[in-house]
Amino acid sequence: MSRRCQLTGKGPQSGHNVSHSNVKTNRRFEPNLQKSTFYSDALGQKVALRVCTRALRTVSHHGGLDRFLLKTNDAKLAPEGLRLKRKVKKALSGTSARKAS
Repeated sequence: MSRRCQLTGKGPQSGHNVSHSNVKTNRRFEPNLQKSTFYSDALGQKVALRVCTRALRTVSHHGGLDRFLLKTNDAKLAPEGLRLKRKVKKALSGTSARKAS
């Protein structure tokens, strides 16, 4: 399983450990990934994702998974996030069509 956020696509970055003698050795900065379960009102089910803590805060700030996905630009979402966004849009368009008739 890759170390990549399933919503934002944030992954590991590279850099250096710098010693007191200024010797630089390579290292990786891993994203702080957490297993989290979000409830989607549009889908009516829970969605388990592996997301970074920044994405958790952003989803909370937007008021839930559905609103986060709908407000976020497609270019900023990972493939799993795009798949969820399409499912949410489809579910919302189906409920609004039923309410209208």
